Amino acid sequence: MNNQTLITGRNLHRHYQRGSETVRALDGVDIDVRAGESVCILGPSGSGKTTLINLLSALDAPTSGELIIGGRRVDGLAEHELVNIRRGLLGYVFQQFHLIPTLTVAENIALPLLFLGRRVDPADTQRVLEAVGLADRAGHRPNELSGGQMQRVAIGRALMIKPRVLIADEPTGNLDRATGEAIFDLFQTTVSEQGVALVLTTHNLALAERCDRTLTLADGKIVAP
Repeated sequence: MNNQTLITGRNLHRHYQRGSETVRALDGVDIDVRAGESVCILGPSGSGKTTLINLLSALDAPTSGELIIGGRRVDGLAEHELVNIRRGLLGYVFQQFHLIPTLTVAENIALPLLFLGRRVDPADTQRVLEAVGLADRAGHRPNELSGGQMQRVAIGRALMIKPRVLIADEPTGNLDRATGEAIFDLFQTTVSEQGVALVLTTHNLALAERCDRTLTLADGKIVAP
């Protein structure tokens, strides 16, 4: 396994003002994420879980501390610089599928390449369709799919750019237990076969236990490694 460190965070803080109050959403977190491993972030609402996932996704920057993603320091970068960090390095899967209803499964999966200005290779699209088990649904539109199939499209869309880190925020939250487990099986296959790093949040403790590591947050701090 390639255990290259893809994300390193040291003493990460994220503070913001709410009226006269300073909210310490993240309060001194250390984290490493390596290629070929799955890391689950647990914590109740308000624990800092969403804040941390936003930092690791380069969707936000820390107030202080050091954050390195893909070998580049991102703390202190402006939004347009964070966009460049995200491009082609990070793939995202969210609880909401965010599929384009007028596009087919294959077109939804290929969409990120168009945003990145890359050529869409039909062979790559077919490879991803097969990987997520949707080769027989390539021409269907989202309203013809089940919830589990739509989540598979969302995962395929994330994999299409060949990311090094896959960020999944409550990816099974809207799915039944059996479908959620099947989706997680797909994540684990991606990690083991492609060496992708997986960072996910979930309230499903059974799925969390299947990750290589679990970090539990409370009040902006890691309370259980």
